[in-house]
Amino acid sequence: MKAFVVFVCVVIVVLGAIAIYLRYIPSNQFKDVQYAAEHPITLSGGLLEDGALMENEEIKLPLEVVHKALGSDELVRYEADSGSIIMTTADKVLHMRTDSLTATMNQKSYELQIAAESRNDRVYIPITPLEELYGLKAEYVADTGIVVLMKSGEKIQLAEAKGKKGAAIRTEPTIRAPYVERVDQGKSVRVWGESDGWLIVQGPQGHLGYMAIKNAVLSTIETVPEPEQEAPFTAWKLEGSKINFIWEAVYERNPDPAKINEMQGVNVVSPTWFELQDGNGTIKSKADAAYVRWAHKQGMQVWALFSNSFEPELTTEALASVEKRFKIIQQLLAFAEMYDLQGINIDFENVYTKDKANVVQFVRELTPLLHEQGLVVSIDVTPKSNSEMWSLFLDRNALGKVVDYMMVMAYDEHWASSPKAGSVASLGWTEEAVARILEEDQVPADKLILSMPLYTRIWTEKGEGSEKQVTSKAVGMDRINEIIANNKLKPVLDKESGQHYVEYKEDGALQRIWIEDDTSIKARIALVHKYGLAGAASWQRSFQTASIWKTIDEALNHKP
Repeated sequence: MKAFVVFVCVVIVVLGAIAIYLRYIPSNQFKDVQYAAEHPITLSGGLLEDGALMENEEIKLPLEVVHKALGSDELVRYEADSGSIIMTTADKVLHMRTDSLTATMNQKSYELQIAAESRNDRVYIPITPLEELYGLKAEYVADTGIVVLMKSGEKIQLAEAKGKKGAAIRTEPTIRAPYVERVDQGKSVRVWGESDGWLIVQGPQGHLGYMAIKNAVLSTIETVPEPEQEAPFTAWKLEGSKINFIWEAVYERNPDPAKINEMQGVNVVSPTWFELQDGNGTIKSKADAAYVRWAHKQGMQVWALFSNSFEPELTTEALASVEKRFKIIQQLLAFAEMYDLQGINIDFENVYTKDKANVVQFVRELTPLLHEQGLVVSIDVTPKSNSEMWSLFLDRNALGKVVDYMMVMAYDEHWASSPKAGSVASLGWTEEAVARILEEDQVPADKLILSMPLYTRIWTEKGEGSEKQVTSKAVGMDRINEIIANNKLKPVLDKESGQHYVEYKEDGALQRIWIEDDTSIKARIALVHKYGLAGAASWQRSFQTASIWKTIDEALNHKP
């Protein structure tokens, strides 16, 4: 019995000693971390699967890592067919190719010390331009081969190791876990978080792990520098008034400026001069220097329109490669200088949804170069709908971050071949078009311009029920006034559309018209003020009635 008691006491002492050992005696076991890559990459305290390359002591990062670090795959684009890499910011476009030290920044020569490369179906990009354009910071730890990657503007808590023997960085948050790195007293570690009373840290050798809080003293905050940036481009702004924009539809020939009536308050004209001619990116021009001189004498800016000719196949081909996109851009820059333009208005319609990213990329590449030449960049977008070719291809959120202005073409609610007669742009439909882009796509209100129709459609209805045939034709304001006068019609206010309405019989068919007049225009401009938009645009000048310019001007600028 006595022997048993002694045995039990011994067991208790041993177990107690083991418990004390496990709780208070730290492990001295070292773990030599074996990484999958020769040059492993950590990003913001996490180990990535991909590794870097080293050449002449400079780091090259895999494209996938660059995308992850930037939080976007749109800013750095790779086109495999030509080996092109295109980097874009608000004011810069850098174009380089794999295996080439020749590059351009905003079309000027840019010197590279090492080239980007493609290896084992992976693209690797030198760190230097990534630092310059996006502020990515990369540190290379020669002893371990680890690349420590940090984001521009990132704020990182530092801590100093304390204790005579310094502090250990362990594989798990327990003193019994092996250590991967020892940090001498007073040396700094980066703190990436906290777990179970331990700090998640990264040591001077680049290893990630856990450090006991009692072995660390929080010190300073390290801020990763942001890249140097030029003063942001300031688009043309009006003090105390709104943009009053009108399109000048130019088909076969330019209008004679001497025959254009005064347009009170209009401060921007956009003649439809430039259009995509072929899949190689050639632009057809109808620009007219006399029209520009006339506009400038009237105090108007000229933001010439560039369209894709509404040809989806040409658009696909022309936007598919950086070489073709830059060919388009260079022509626009040349035309703008030649004709003394102040801006370019982009009007891409009837585009395949598969080209959505290419449209954005084109605008990303175009905008910094036009801004460098002092040109305002605007783009026309349709109201949101399920139409593939006319709406879904437009990434309004991405485009709104790049362009200076976005024109919401709030018309053709009922289009030319609509099976149902109705308003070209009822007030409720117009407001919804604006509100959805503001709310769903987060386009800033001071970038948005409400585009209004100066035309309406005369709808002809023949037959009844399932046999009813509906056709329409678009006409301008003066023609509608003639019809009302000739037929002695009395317009009535249609509250649902927010417009005046008339109907009459002609040759046995019912004619229906939702009228564009002072009432409808004032109601739409009230939306400009309600949502704080940049201004209003009108399609197009030849549909006008002379008095409408005064109406628009007074409504836009609250003139009594």
